[in-house]
Amino acid sequence: MTRIPDRREILDWIAAHPTQNSKRDIAKAFGIKGAERIELKRILRTLEDEGHLAKRKRSYTDPERLPPVSVLEVRAPDSDGDLFARPLEWHGEGVEPVVLVLPRESDPALAAGDRILARLQLVQGEDHHYEARLIRRIGTHPRRVLGVFRKGAEGGRIVPIDKAVHNDWTVAEADRHGAKDGELVEAEQIGSSRAVRMGSPRARVIGRLGDPSGPKAVSLIAIHEHGIPDDFPVEVLDEADAMKPVGLKGREDLREMPFVTIDPADARDHDDACYAHVDDDPANEGGFVLWVAIADVAAYVRPGTALDREALHRGNSTYFPDRVVPMLPERLSGDLCSLHEGVPRACIAVRMQLDKDGKKIGHRFVRGLMRSAASLTYEQVQAALDGAPGDKAGPLLETVLKPLKGAYDALAAARDARQPLDLDLPERQIVLSDEGKVVSVNFRDRLTAHKLIEEFMVLANVAAAETLGRKRSPLLFRVHEEPSQQKLDALRETARAAGYALAKGQVLQTRHLNQLLNQAAGSDDAELINMSTLRSMTQAYYSPDNLGHFGLALREYAHFTSPIRRYADLIVHRGLIAAHGWGKDGLTEGEIEVLEKTAIHISETERRSMTAERDTTDRYLAAYLAERVGAEFTGRISGIARFGVFVKLDETGADGLIPIRQLGQEYFKYDHEAGTLMGADTGLIIALGQRVKVKLAEASPVTGGIELELLELDDRAMPKAPPRSGRPMRGKPGRPGGRSGKPGGKDKSRKVSRKRK
Repeated sequence: MTRIPDRREILDWIAAHPTQNSKRDIAKAFGIKGAERIELKRILRTLEDEGHLAKRKRSYTDPERLPPVSVLEVRAPDSDGDLFARPLEWHGEGVEPVVLVLPRESDPALAAGDRILARLQLVQGEDHHYEARLIRRIGTHPRRVLGVFRKGAEGGRIVPIDKAVHNDWTVAEADRHGAKDGELVEAEQIGSSRAVRMGSPRARVIGRLGDPSGPKAVSLIAIHEHGIPDDFPVEVLDEADAMKPVGLKGREDLREMPFVTIDPADARDHDDACYAHVDDDPANEGGFVLWVAIADVAAYVRPGTALDREALHRGNSTYFPDRVVPMLPERLSGDLCSLHEGVPRACIAVRMQLDKDGKKIGHRFVRGLMRSAASLTYEQVQAALDGAPGDKAGPLLETVLKPLKGAYDALAAARDARQPLDLDLPERQIVLSDEGKVVSVNFRDRLTAHKLIEEFMVLANVAAAETLGRKRSPLLFRVHEEPSQQKLDALRETARAAGYALAKGQVLQTRHLNQLLNQAAGSDDAELINMSTLRSMTQAYYSPDNLGHFGLALREYAHFTSPIRRYADLIVHRGLIAAHGWGKDGLTEGEIEVLEKTAIHISETERRSMTAERDTTDRYLAAYLAERVGAEFTGRISGIARFGVFVKLDETGADGLIPIRQLGQEYFKYDHEAGTLMGADTGLIIALGQRVKVKLAEASPVTGGIELELLELDDRAMPKAPPRSGRPMRGKPGRPGGRSGKPGGKDKSRKVSRKRK
């Protein structure tokens, strides 16, 4: 009699042979014949009932793995131009896998919403779980395009604003629907997919959005292009308008504490306040007590309400130079949940006790009612700390601001000992006129006042994660995993080429990366090393599982400090409410059951917002530079691909592309491993970090594309390139640091604010 394999053996075999998983395949593998198949069938049915296996037709699969050939739904490209897809055949209970689509040159262009049949390969040590190769596109809903309508003799054409779409779409007169020449329109594909592949897609106009060059139209384009919800449903607005301020009942009275909010001068909401004083506990000589109070959004946004559904749908607020698309209606975000000066506001506050070395030696949370003593700006606080207090900050200098600075100095010492990743990357600030025109592009000053608030918020976030962990309460962690070996090797090679070293053969810690950054500090290579280090990082995300935060060098970290603008923080607030028994508005069993799904969704909405914000910045920069076509600029090579060279301009920080055709008369060969271009005749090597002088050849405000001509490389004049073909620029074909032949992994060159740590 043949031995029947046990459950574990069957599961292991299926995992190792994902293409041979029918009952017949399993029976053949273990030599099971005749009546013994009845027992095998019983075991398989038991495994299926328990959720270990999922039956699909006559085969069995491990529900925690995707089948090797799967149907995927393509998502919009991320900020690096990388194309990800959502598996439509995921049956597991864990986090939905992240699938990276790797298109071949012969593949048709894919767009968000496309359904494809793809062959998958499981990968290890990356920020995605599977890599997919296209087998074929599956017919689905009509593709849509956003672009500028250009009138022709018989209808017209649409010039897409998406950088990744290189073909115009033709529109018949009957499908024009009143669109005017130069008007921004939304259209959908008509006809066959084959026409799209042949480069002649046909479309009908389904929406007219006005003048693309009109005041403040840039952010509207991004909102529409990325599908960011910007209109609140009537029922949501009605719920918000009916809200009344929360009173003191059931709360600790914190109104006599001189909390202050410290925000940018143009802040639209105030969701965090702080207060500190010297600790009077004799056992903690030289220590401080630090309070951080956060708006109690959970008191107003209850689970299951229209407000809650809409907040989850949006996931987070999205910030543009000219507007904010908020997660919550103005009645809450700008009023009841905003910690305005002199107004009682509901809050959840944490009292943290610090020793003289900045180590947190204790903390406790309270649900309270506070009243801000002042709404201050970073500049006002900095001026006061520097000895030039103004009328607003001056009266608070001794009693409030200096104790806050003392607490920060202690925390800064603890931070230096912890050694979180210490990147030095300037943050761009686009200044607009009232009409929406770019007046200037500046780089924000990095003040002590900024660092003070960031450090306080990080500590409060840690306290929230620790408290919920101790109470065994479900929550969403902010997870940042360490870089993959592939990305570290790329960083190590970049450092070596610049004359620096990154330690090898040991468990990577942030202090090792900081040593590399310190080697380059103050040199011409500092920006290159900082950018390359940032690109080696994985992208942070939300998860109900605690995997630590590599960049901050923290074992436990959750987002607690910005519930007005992030749904993740609202989940953490509800967890604290439930864990402390503060009321009936805490985290519900229903929410706990779908935490993984919520984590995936809000991680995606965050990426969507970041992409939209960056695209908007690109378009504003292109509009700003469009009036300076022909001018010369200096910059540094920030990315290299087979189709050209990316340059970051010194003056504005804008990324421009030098197409391969503009590099001179000779043929340039792309070396993927080294991330270089080499001239076939001269042997000239073009590499990351080289200084260049370029001429602005073209800037397209509609697409955000900037095209450059190379004049000098490392102070050496370049031979003149052949004349341009006259073909209009269709935007940048990707970004420095993405995949598809571009070195260095993800490009996160825009500095992430403290609200996204």
